[in-house]
Amino acid sequence: MLKQLNIYAENKKGTLEHITRILLEHDINILGSMTDDGAEYGVNRMVVSDPKTAAESLAKAGYQCSVKNVIGVEVKDEVGNLHKLMKTLLDMNINVQYVYLSFNRDSGLPIMVFCTDDIWEVEDGLKNRGYQVV
Repeated sequence: MLKQLNIYAENKKGTLEHITRILLEHDINILGSMTDDGAEYGVNRMVVSDPKTAAESLAKAGYQCSVKNVIGVEVKDEVGNLHKLMKTLLDMNINVQYVYLSFNRDSGLPIMVFCTDDIWEVEDGLKNRGYQVV
């Protein structure tokens, strides 16, 4: 089970630079990320090497943060593999709230990171269907 850092931040110039600087200062690696923007505020979702320290450091800098469990599934870098994963989840009657890409630094394979309800059940279901859950 992956831990995802959620950072709620004002949508203005320099915000992402400030966030990434804080992570750099604490030697925290960003393993995958996506940003949902809004008119005034956005949500930066990141899988990082040390989510607890990242959340604490960013909170001290005034950012609202939370840590959430998400699922990472390693897939081969081939045409249609994201579709196959999404079809499997649909067949399991699972709603995917969002998805983004990371990669396994050891194997070099892509990891699809996604959020859904009842992630423990989804994780077990994917493992039973032969998926590599990280």
